[in-house]
Amino acid sequence: MKPSANKSRKIILFPLGGIEESIVHSAAAFLENLHHFPFKCVVTNRRPIPIGTLDNQRQQYNCKQILKYYIKCCPDNCFRLIGITDVDVYVPVLKYVFGLAQLKGNCAIISTHRLRPEFYCKPSNKWLFQQRLYKTLLHELGHTVGLTHCSNRRCVMFSSTRIEDTDKKETSFCGTCRELFSWYLNGI
Repeated sequence: MKPSANKSRKIILFPLGGIEESIVHSAAAFLENLHHFPFKCVVTNRRPIPIGTLDNQRQQYNCKQILKYYIKCCPDNCFRLIGITDVDVYVPVLKYVFGLAQLKGNCAIISTHRLRPEFYCKPSNKWLFQQRLYKTLLHELGHTVGLTHCSNRRCVMFSSTRIEDTDKKETSFCGTCRELFSWYLNGI
């Protein structure tokens, strides 16, 4: 889908569930300050976690179901719609995920639940938490334009199956993924 001139790569971020709005605003500021990629970010009103997405046995929320719900809510006047939540999310084939995006689509969901150092019985560390958030956000945004996982462990598009994977990555694309990201953006 080609963006119309009025979209101008506007990304709508929204607090999902009980997440602090300051985290969503921090994510918006990060995206607006990316070098080489002009995005305008708008933080909208808080939205609820869709009913029926909680798996009572797992005590986690099905991220795929949440994503499907919000794909239908994506406004025509935006480039991407990204929800940020603090609940623990999973997809049926994995124990948990940090986020999920519609490949070559308009929507993504990010969870901060397992990005917090406190989840791993470590002291609170705002800088580390923000780095993890920004890496996850950029990773999922990369998926929305069509990027797949990268084999470069330092690239933000490397698959994070553990938090240590996220911590080893940089908050940027490798050269190849940056070129592909630009190419996909200009081809959309």
